[in-house]
Amino acid sequence: MVQYSAARFDASFAALSDATRRGVLEQLGRSDASITELAQKFHMTLTGMKKHVGVLEQAGLVTTEKIGRVRTCRLGQRPLEEEAAWIERYRRLWAQRFDELDKIVEELTDKEKADGRKKR
Repeated sequence: MVQYSAARFDASFAALSDATRRGVLEQLGRSDASITELAQKFHMTLTGMKKHVGVLEQAGLVTTEKIGRVRTCRLGQRPLEEEAAWIERYRRLWAQRFDELDKIVEELTDKEKADGRKKR
């Protein structure tokens, strides 16, 4: 089983649960940006964007650096490998369950077809 820090794990998923924050990560994946640039891109106030960036920063997904009056944001160094492994474990579980359901549906369909032929 994957070992992880519950607080860090929760912070990552909380940060990723918001569409704006996911968009910020996508944008920063293309290039670094100031909070002002991000706020303009997402049609938000500076205060709102600062809050979003703060959540991403607390999760370790974004880092910021203030030079003069400009705070520049960039992707953090922390990969999401543990979170991806957790998701993959549940993806495999659900895939297995759906495969089993497909088998049952196929068996019932075959039985229904066979019963239909017997009645004629």
